[in-house]
Amino acid sequence: AVVENFASEEELAKLKERAEAIVDGFVTDEAANEDVSVFSTKEQSRTSDDFFLTSGDKVRCFFEEDAYDKETGEIVGDRHLSINKIGHMLHELDPVFAPFCRSDAVKDVVRQLGMQLPELVQSMYIFKQPRIGGSVDVHQDSTFLYTDPLSCVGLWLAIEDATVQNGCMYAVRGSQKIGINRRFKRNPNGPGTIFEPEEPPEPLPTEPSVGLPVPAGTLVLLHGSLVHYSHANRSDKSRHAFTMHIIDGAAHYPADNWLQREDGVDHFMRVLE
Repeated sequence: AVVENFASEEELAKLKERAEAIVDGFVTDEAANEDVSVFSTKEQSRTSDDFFLTSGDKVRCFFEEDAYDKETGEIVGDRHLSINKIGHMLHELDPVFAPFCRSDAVKDVVRQLGMQLPELVQSMYIFKQPRIGGSVDVHQDSTFLYTDPLSCVGLWLAIEDATVQNGCMYAVRGSQKIGINRRFKRNPNGPGTIFEPEEPPEPLPTEPSVGLPVPAGTLVLLHGSLVHYSHANRSDKSRHAFTMHIIDGAAHYPADNWLQREDGVDHFMRVLE
């Protein structure tokens, strides 16, 4: 589903300004830069270091894979324009994003999802930087935020215009009906994460796909089993977006899901409370 004009220009400007302030604080903090992480959505190179795995109840910045020189390992260009995303608890910890996630507009959409106990489990600000914004391989959100029964729904807000040129999202029609065939979870036999099974029983479909170029302020709702992806951004314009993932707190959320709270709270943010 697509909700046009979900957020006003003023709201978008506040979110964008706040995201840029978070990045500014990150890249100018020498202590923070001693412990950084690269975020890759390419399955063959997906890594899960401690910085990533302990970010479920924190606000952290992750670098673009293509921000680094492959030979020297040094960041090429402006560090401010090398960030892939901010995650994963803006919705609870940030003074600007938190009230937006509890706004009447968000609550109105969440009520229509028909969940017994809607909880906001993850939030991310995605930059899709000019020229180095990485592609996102075909995937389903419920693979990463699994519940039993499946309940994940993504709320994807365009902070800037999303176009074919700057890497808009593509979705595979009807794929929300196929369910999921594996999970991304914490490795029970060591550090990091694994896919279970390691190889999918069959590849995810990529057709028939439809592009989703949308103007800033548009909200796109994504079923957790919907197959979607985006191409790299090789244009001169960024494609900022803010995503919120909702699960039903009445469903079982496994302790081996990659995203876990470590702050002692036994549930995620209850959106309607």
